[in-house]
Amino acid sequence: MSTSLEQTTLAVEGMTCSACVNAIERALNSIEGVKASVNFGSETVHILAPGEINPKVFIQKIKDAGYSASPLGDSSHIAMHNKKSAIALFFAALFAIPAIAISMTMSWHHSIDMWIHDTLDLLGILHPTYSPTAWLVIALTAPVVLIVAWPIHRAALRNLLHPTMDNLVSLGSLCAFGWSIYANSTGVGDVYTEVAGGVILFVVLGRYLETRSKRRASSALSTLLSLGAKEVTIIRGGLPLISSIENLQIGDEFEVRPGDRIATDGIVVSGSSAVDNSLLTGESALVDVTIGNAVIGASLNHNGRLVVRATRIGSDTELARITTMVVNAQSTKAPIQRLADRISAVFVPVVTVGAIATYFIWRYNGYSLTQSISVAITVLVIACPCALGLATPVALLVASGRGAQRGIVIREPRVLEVARTIDTVVLDKTGTLTAGVMKVQQVSIVVEAGTVLGKNFTELMKEATILSSALSIESQNNHPIAHAISAYVSAQSIKATTVTDFSVSPGSGAAGRVNLGIQSPVVLIGSPQAVAHASTTFHPEITNAITKAQSAGLTISVLAWDGVALAVFAVGDEIKADAAKTVLALRAMGITPWLVTGDSSEVAANVAALVSIDPSHVMAGAMPQDKLAIVEKLKGEGHHVLMIGDGINDAAALAAADLSMAMGTGTDTAISSADITLMRTTFSSVIDALKLSNKTVRIIRTNLGWAFLYNVIGLPIAALGLLTPLYAAAAMAASSLFVVTNSLRIK
Repeated sequence: MSTSLEQTTLAVEGMTCSACVNAIERALNSIEGVKASVNFGSETVHILAPGEINPKVFIQKIKDAGYSASPLGDSSHIAMHNKKSAIALFFAALFAIPAIAISMTMSWHHSIDMWIHDTLDLLGILHPTYSPTAWLVIALTAPVVLIVAWPIHRAALRNLLHPTMDNLVSLGSLCAFGWSIYANSTGVGDVYTEVAGGVILFVVLGRYLETRSKRRASSALSTLLSLGAKEVTIIRGGLPLISSIENLQIGDEFEVRPGDRIATDGIVVSGSSAVDNSLLTGESALVDVTIGNAVIGASLNHNGRLVVRATRIGSDTELARITTMVVNAQSTKAPIQRLADRISAVFVPVVTVGAIATYFIWRYNGYSLTQSISVAITVLVIACPCALGLATPVALLVASGRGAQRGIVIREPRVLEVARTIDTVVLDKTGTLTAGVMKVQQVSIVVEAGTVLGKNFTELMKEATILSSALSIESQNNHPIAHAISAYVSAQSIKATTVTDFSVSPGSGAAGRVNLGIQSPVVLIGSPQAVAHASTTFHPEITNAITKAQSAGLTISVLAWDGVALAVFAVGDEIKADAAKTVLALRAMGITPWLVTGDSSEVAANVAALVSIDPSHVMAGAMPQDKLAIVEKLKGEGHHVLMIGDGINDAAALAAADLSMAMGTGTDTAISSADITLMRTTFSSVIDALKLSNKTVRIIRTNLGWAFLYNVIGLPIAALGLLTPLYAAAAMAASSLFVVTNSLRIK
């Protein structure tokens, strides 16, 4: 075989615990040259294998092991699985709840029996000695135990050699159900088929809640893949030809119209425009490009037609590289295994063997078949891990509800354990510490600079008139900086006036002749370099304003009338009002902040100073791989790292961090890569999320501790015959009730 290895990522269905992970890895690793790693949290498998092997072979191997798989980009299986889980929960509740209610409410039970007996007496029919109501309960429970629970029974059969909690649930429910039919038919004992229905209902509910929280993890890569263009307009023989992206080759020239995404990485060969790279680089400002400039695939072309020559295609593009980083980060991130699953590796077989041993010990000591079976079933019923199954998902459900009220969305419970260990936080800038919206931060208007213009213009030298001329030009410009200036001027109730000869020069600015009534000067608004090139010497105050804005890391636009600079607009991303306070709160919790941004060093230094981040903990000009590298470096030094970001450029670092949070105003990829999503625009929700995480994990640990303590106490009592199956079922229900009630304390 070739030594060239390719990575394949598949979504896997049907896993219920760590034993399933081991089964899939054993099946795939049995193929020569294949190395597979299953991520139980995101329900994916990452496979490194020789390129000659068709991915269909992996899917078939997984199916042969008793599970199902599909390409990660195919999201149809997710919706189907969620639908199946909801249907199973609906029917389990529909039949099990009435069965439990009838069985546990003796007055109902006796009333129904008496009504049936009286009716038969009136008809002159000899009524049976057994309980007709019991048959009703058995009939109600049958669909739950035999149909709804079939996936559990199937998993139990599949894992006979590696028992899981499915084996206990299956064995306990089937034994209780079978015994109830036998007991009610012969009248030899109590009927407790509602135990079987209750066990299945609790397990199905718990898994439904877990499924909802886990499924979001698998959407990150699908979101990344969906960004890539599906079609491209290739220039052939001077004519545009719309074609599939697969037909694009290196060296081909393709057209990018305003509003389109650039099909692939390349070099501009014709045209000028402003390009939005924020999804890939995190830069808040548009990048002006013209002939000879490089552009990145999947970035958004803003306001000009471009012709681009493709330099990288397919798996070599920047978007593909980011996708690969996310895959690698997820596959190497060790998932926090649930305590219940770790202990169940010993707990389940011990309980199973204990129940069988209990039967033989009682039978050997002369007790009847009925008594021996009853005690053995009691052991199974009391040990059925309802509390174990509910301990985590119910706490998560309550935490999610409480979190939702405060704008905090927790993806899955396994990440909560990490929150209390965090000692370092890596912060993105744009959209995280800042609002992600360009606003005018400083304005300097120098009226006296215009005295050289002459008498008529001197009469117009008023701040309101100068601002009106700025609005007149920028209101016709589609650049984000123009939008910021227009918003600033409009907020002061200043109106625009007529403009003629309007033109835009990407990378330079916009110009036009503005009708101010007395005169119509040519007004130019653009970068200091562009305006200086077409103007007289700047007034000292104009120069000072430019210097001040540059030192603050702001983007500068200079306004000039007929070649004389009159005003400076400094535009930048605004720091969130609570950013500095939140960073100080993180420090108080013993968490060291780092700022890692794609912006310039001046911008990064200014933001770090405003929120009190140590200059030595600032990295500017960071690309996605740099953000990933700093997270891995800090982890390698023994730190427990929290990553907070909002863009696609943060996705790989979010996936690699010990704990990650995404701002809800960010991209879908960042949100689905993160462990916790913060839906509020305020940055202080980071502190709320950490506190909620700490409290939730304490509750989960209490729940699990109770569930195991309950079994330690209950199992010996059941084995000694001091409980009937009915009381064992009540104890099991009480254990579950405690877990649910304890979880409500999160509120």
